[in-house]
Amino acid sequence: RQVSVVQFVPALLQQFLNLPQSSACSSLTDVVCGGGELTVDMAAQLRKRLPEVRLHNVYGPTETTVDCSVWTLRPDEAVPDSALPIGRPISNTRLYVLDAHDQPVPQGVIGQLHIGGAGVTRGYLNLPKTDAERFIDSPFVAGDRLYRSGDLVRQRADGNLEFLGRNDDQVKIHGLRIEPGDIQACLISHPGIEQAVVLVRDEQPGGQRLVAYYTGTQLSVETLREVLRAQLPDYMVPALFVHLDEMPLSPNGKLDRKALPAPGQDALLTRPYEAPQGETEALLARLWSELLGVEQVGRHDNFFELGGHSLLAVSLTARLRQEGIEADVRALFEQPTLAGYAAITENMEITL
Repeated sequence: RQVSVVQFVPALLQQFLNLPQSSACSSLTDVVCGGGELTVDMAAQLRKRLPEVRLHNVYGPTETTVDCSVWTLRPDEAVPDSALPIGRPISNTRLYVLDAHDQPVPQGVIGQLHIGGAGVTRGYLNLPKTDAERFIDSPFVAGDRLYRSGDLVRQRADGNLEFLGRNDDQVKIHGLRIEPGDIQACLISHPGIEQAVVLVRDEQPGGQRLVAYYTGTQLSVETLREVLRAQLPDYMVPALFVHLDEMPLSPNGKLDRKALPAPGQDALLTRPYEAPQGETEALLARLWSELLGVEQVGRHDNFFELGGHSLLAVSLTARLRQEGIEADVRALFEQPTLAGYAAITENMEITL
């Protein structure tokens, strides 16, 4: 039908780019992408398949009648090496990067994006409290209203805005603040991984755990952990990894987080199984299984690779003391395998 302009959300754009036939869409002049992060990799793929197409990265929440900014990559321009900006305001739109006191921040400083102009909606139906939190009178233009987007941005030297995430994106697990986007970026940097999403699941037993979902080549959990540990501190390495053929999408083409499956036993890093030996190892295997929610624990399995963390380590030592065995949390960090920790625990008993 000689379509010349098409708009995608990122997940659907990726599906389009995965089709061999995408290169044959020679009538396309413009591809518009919004509703999520347009990655450098996607832009590079599009350039390779359709080098004459203009790519538009649009941004905007529903509360501002969707798109309120745009950045365009023209055919004669190189694909950037770093994150693609969300650009500048469209016509009849005003964008402000403000601090917590609704004051403008200097160029290059992170702030919350506030949006004004013709596209700002009247508010939420029958939600006055939410209205008051999200919509404010503009201190810059008389009679204008601003929408607090909750999105963190900064203005680059060229005037384009860079999207950095939500002001509530950070998660806190076991007292440590974690940015899932940083973990996702490290995973996607591996050539075998196409897409990745990291979230917190409340797995019982075990409590909250980071779970990484990814598409592309199925890799061993050990390989994935090594990839991340080379770039991130241990506390940011997910406990579980789930390979998917494709990410689940909602009817509007966005990632459906609720449809992501619960991790199975294969999401954990397990070692070749060797049955526990002796009473101490057998007891530890039973306690690890109960605390970590794993069916089988072998001599060479690692407490932390099975999803353990510092809080569960404390729970383990408490359970051992209930069994009449003296235990030390620090020893578990030094000897995290079942056999190693059993040996050091038995030595402590002998010393005592």
